[in-house]
Amino acid sequence: MKATQTATLPKPQARKPVSLSKPKARRVQPEAAHEEPQKTCALMCLTSSQKGREIQFEICAEPDSKVYVAGTFNNWDPTSHPLKHQPEAGVFRGTIHLPDGKHEYKFVVNGVWQLDPQCPHWEINEHGTLNSVIHV
Repeated sequence: MKATQTATLPKPQARKPVSLSKPKARRVQPEAAHEEPQKTCALMCLTSSQKGREIQFEICAEPDSKVYVAGTFNNWDPTSHPLKHQPEAGVFRGTIHLPDGKHEYKFVVNGVWQLDPQCPHWEINEHGTLNSVIHV
């Protein structure tokens, strides 16, 4: 993953900070990962099938931004999944079909890689930074 990390990480409200010395960060509880409809972090499960789910990614950014989502599901390609600006909501959104399992991801906003600011589920990557995590 070719990336630069943002200078600061979002701090979840009323939660313990993630320690970079731990090998793994918090994970979604299995019971919560299969509820319908699902709202996890800035993601929403739109439809479900035996082979995965349609997941809506959403993040706030300036209206003229270029916003993408990259992760294990697209080989960390920073431009293959653009998110579309939704002016009425003030966010960027995009839907991706994800197979069942764990997926790590980051948003790429104007070329800067960043965590999902609403997702408290992170894991340390091989670069020593964090990736947001969703279980489908």
